[in-house]
Amino acid sequence: MGRGKFKGKPTGRRQFSTPEQMMAGTSASRPRTFKQEEAEVEEDERSEEESEEESDEESEKKKGTQGIIQVENLNSGKPKNLKARDVDMDKTTELSRREREEVEKQRAHERYMKLQEQGKTEQARKDLDRLALIREQRAEAAKKREEEKAAKEQKKLEARK
Repeated sequence: MGRGKFKGKPTGRRQFSTPEQMMAGTSASRPRTFKQEEAEVEEDERSEEESEEESDEESEKKKGTQGIIQVENLNSGKPKNLKARDVDMDKTTELSRREREEVEKQRAHERYMKLQEQGKTEQARKDLDRLALIREQRAEAAKKREEEKAAKEQKKLEARK
């Protein structure tokens, strides 16, 4: 809509109320007497509210479901920083699932290593069998060397004669 050559000020246009609005009391510019009467009514309401608050503080109206449900802020209940004197040393903290699994894994490994040392696991039995076989082979090899050494010495003695 064209308003003419010049634009209006950015603060807005002037609003003029019609005589009907002024009579109804909905206009922007109300008569001063009406404003004074309204202020007196507000003061009376405030004094009544103050007297009600003093007599009945417990029955405050709460918005929405606050009157029905009592909600406590979970974050405000626990102190974030504990002092050394407040710490309970007897209290055990619960481990997370990963930590529990890791502890169980370590214990199982320790148990397995103890059984391994005692020779009760399959792998330990296999290792011991292999070790016994190697010892036998080494003992046979040592006997052969001694026999060969003894045979060489006998040949030397026969050659000197």
